[in-house]
Amino acid sequence: MSDDPEVLVVDDEARLADLFAAWIGQQRPVAVAYDGESALEKMCSSVSVVLLDRRMPGLSGDEVLQAIREEGYDCRVVMVTAVDPDFDIIEMGFDDYLVKPVSKEELLTMIDSVSKRSSYESEIQEYYALVSKKALLESEKAEHDLATNEEYQELTDRVDELRSRLDDTISEMSSHDDFVGAFQDLQTEN
Repeated sequence: MSDDPEVLVVDDEARLADLFAAWIGQQRPVAVAYDGESALEKMCSSVSVVLLDRRMPGLSGDEVLQAIREEGYDCRVVMVTAVDPDFDIIEMGFDDYLVKPVSKEELLTMIDSVSKRSSYESEIQEYYALVSKKALLESEKAEHDLATNEEYQELTDRVDELRSRLDDTISEMSSHDDFVGAFQDLQTEN
């Protein structure tokens, strides 16, 4: 195993960050940062997945996410946080969202899932991220709130638009059984 981290865990709760790192370290090289500033210092091209807490003193997880995207790092970002999702997540550039507490199995499965997405085309990555946000909001918000929220309606429209565009791509990629299975799983969630 290389010493260059593949996963960066960012959480101001040191014991939790260390626990996540211990779980991940059994499978992948991992680095830990206990605040936003340290996270940005530890970012490097070898990091393919960032597990990021939203609420931290100093530089928040939202600000770290924005900096990662602005710097152009090609990595997947999973928000792992106790902050319940709200409509503000629609505009955020993360790939998936886990609400604490999370189990070892949930965390490792999520890392594997978002890692696989890295090999997909950007539209497919966007589709995965948007479907994740849509499902998250649907699980957390009342139907009335969803029906009356303009940002959510735009999100739904974008998901539908991407789905129809990607249907052709999916047909062409039918030899990739993993992808087709994952895509069909996503479609049944909607």
